[in-house]
Amino acid sequence: MDREYKNGNHSSINGDIMFVGTEVEHTPAYGMQTLFVTGIVEASLVIEKAKEQNCNHIYLGANMSFNVTDNTEEQWSPWENMGKALLKSGLWVTLDIDISQVEGLVETGLTEYNQFIPMISAKLPYIDLLGYNACLKIDDKDFDASNPGVWVHRVHDLKAKEVYTPWDKYKDDSIV
Repeated sequence: MDREYKNGNHSSINGDIMFVGTEVEHTPAYGMQTLFVTGIVEASLVIEKAKEQNCNHIYLGANMSFNVTDNTEEQWSPWENMGKALLKSGLWVTLDIDISQVEGLVETGLTEYNQFIPMISAKLPYIDLLGYNACLKIDDKDFDASNPGVWVHRVHDLKAKEVYTPWDKYKDDSIV
């Protein structure tokens, strides 16, 4: 992922960076001064930068940098350790993960913290071309496996203006 920041710098996820800005996505941390972290960074450094930048919220996995592809302890451990250290320091923490990694997330114990926000990313390209009757089904991994049932939402209703964030809202972040 390549994007431009307020200070004119470009960055890709090939290099781990941190940047600061206001949380613009409509989560429990909306409007908070946020330190965005790409990749795995030592928790003590993240805490230090958060204090310097007056941030009470950390967004891990920024710029689609969450790189876990298997729900294994080996891949999850660095993210879990970083997240728990930040949460134990009193910070709010969002972790942006792909929807395919939810089971691994649950096994970490991060969801037991009140100040943890799991950002579950479900890529849905061409949303405006799906038509008015398109539906999104929140399902289970198998029939009657872990959820009490399924939930179906009309995609059109999910596109409500009060939860929409246009791409230009992401351009005021600055690399730190």
